[in-house]
Amino acid sequence: MKSTALITGGAGFLGSHLCELFINRGCKVICLDNLLTGSKDNISHLNKKDLEFIKHDITKPVKIAGKIDYVLHFASPASPVDYAEHPIKTAKVGSLGTHNALGIAKAKKASFLMASTSEIYGDPHEHPQVEEYWGNVNSIGPRSMYDEAKRFSEALTMAYHRAHNLDTKIVRIFNTYGERMQINDGRVVPNFIYQALKGQNITVYGNGKQTRSFCYVSDLVEGIYRLLLSDYNLPVNIGNPTENTILDFAKVIIKMTGTKSRIIYKPIPVDDPKQRCPDITKARKLLHWEPKVDLEEGISRTTKYFRSKIK
Repeated sequence: MKSTALITGGAGFLGSHLCELFINRGCKVICLDNLLTGSKDNISHLNKKDLEFIKHDITKPVKIAGKIDYVLHFASPASPVDYAEHPIKTAKVGSLGTHNALGIAKAKKASFLMASTSEIYGDPHEHPQVEEYWGNVNSIGPRSMYDEAKRFSEALTMAYHRAHNLDTKIVRIFNTYGERMQINDGRVVPNFIYQALKGQNITVYGNGKQTRSFCYVSDLVEGIYRLLLSDYNLPVNIGNPTENTILDFAKVIIKMTGTKSRIIYKPIPVDDPKQRCPDITKARKLLHWEPKVDLEEGISRTTKYFRSKIK
């Protein structure tokens, strides 16, 4: 009998790639999504024989019949644009939603994996960020509804692990990009590619010397899959340890798209982290994982996708 994976937020950017990966590896997938930021278009190509779609808000209780072997909790707005527009829903999906997803895993005796984020490190004082670093987070700032929701999700996940002996996993995801990102996502990769393809000025915030590390989506979901099947229960960073300044990244986009766009500068947003780069020692050692797709190849694939979507 096929294993069954329930993926909350399964019609979103990362969730849809996970649905695809699990189906390709012989599993049945239940995709649960309220389509707040996801889209059924992201999963329309998948074999309906192996995919069941349930439109539901995971912040509200839900009963799902049949066996479930894995619960992956990926429901949440994930870009600054989205969680600024939906601050309360973002906080609720990281609290009530996580509680409900954990409840399903407990009832079904399923393994549980929650999508955490590098945002839990805030504007870090340690670099690169190791999993043991507790972070530097503004609990009442404009990003707090997302940062603190994810920190609470981690705490609740570990509480279920310790109190109920539930098999839980926590993945801390660093900047990821690829096909099926929203064009108006607001994060740096879709912003720069969209602006370049439209011939608009490319907007760099601050002096552009802040750093990010960019991991292509196929690498990320492979790391998540390996973590789910591991016996490790503490958080693990999954991301690309190659660091780029935002300004250098803008220049890469200009070169690869052949645009005549100019770079312009605007004030840096409040609490925008100055450095972001994962230490992936644990992922390498425990999961035998590291990213394989280089930035140029990943950006080429992503740009091709965006060209197909931009009118």
